[in-house]
Amino acid sequence: MKQKHELAQEDYMQGMKYKELAEKYEVSINTIKSWRKRHGWNRKGVHPKDEKGCTQTKKTGAPIGNKNAVGNSGNKNPKWGNKNAVGHGPPKGNHNAMTHGFFRKQFPEDVADLAAEIMEKNPIDMLWENITIQYTAIIRAQRLMFVKYQEDTTKELRKNKVTESGFEEEWEIQFAWDKHATFLNAQSRAMTTLSQLIERFDRLASVDDKKRLELDKLKADIEKTKADTARIKGVDGEEYEDDGFKEALEGKVEEVWDDHDDDSEA
Repeated sequence: MKQKHELAQEDYMQGMKYKELAEKYEVSINTIKSWRKRHGWNRKGVHPKDEKGCTQTKKTGAPIGNKNAVGNSGNKNPKWGNKNAVGHGPPKGNHNAMTHGFFRKQFPEDVADLAAEIMEKNPIDMLWENITIQYTAIIRAQRLMFVKYQEDTTKELRKNKVTESGFEEEWEIQFAWDKHATFLNAQSRAMTTLSQLIERFDRLASVDDKKRLELDKLKADIEKTKADTARIKGVDGEEYEDDGFKEALEGKVEEVWDDHDDDSEA
């Protein structure tokens, strides 16, 4: 089934203007322009119906009794009786038009445009995007919440005020173990959410989906991170001894971020 932007492209190639396309497909003109740029619509060699330069203004018809039209099936211009869209519309009972109209009336144009693009997405692709976003947030947290060493203390001024006895300040102090415990708890919750998203994708995605290869690697990374976190927290029931594991893990985090920065610059 063709998507809305593909049908709009066919009409665009037949000479329809932005305004006409926007009205027909119930999107904004900016959305039409975005589709044209993103999907590389090119009307070169096609004469739009509003193109200027034609000097012929006199309309002439065939002589009376002319037989040229015998057997002619009529005008095949898709503008009149477009057959390309047959079988490519939304499923029966689909309320896309109604929903688009609601968004156009109730929300700003940029929000409505965003909603229109989201409605065209495949649920599987949306789920994969959520997995990517969640995993990115977990990796980024390594940099934001990383505890450098045992004496890594954060001191932050919470409030200050003038009293009768002088100037009074209230500070919040976070010691290394406080920050590290907060990080581990937050990471555990984030990993649980990521695992649930992956399980859902695993159930819904087709067997030959190329993303499954990436998914297998992601699963392995998650299991390793969970094991490392459990060992640091002592969840396995054994008393944790500082055998250099934390330092090695810290080095691994730096390595991950170095690789990430290299990929970004590539």
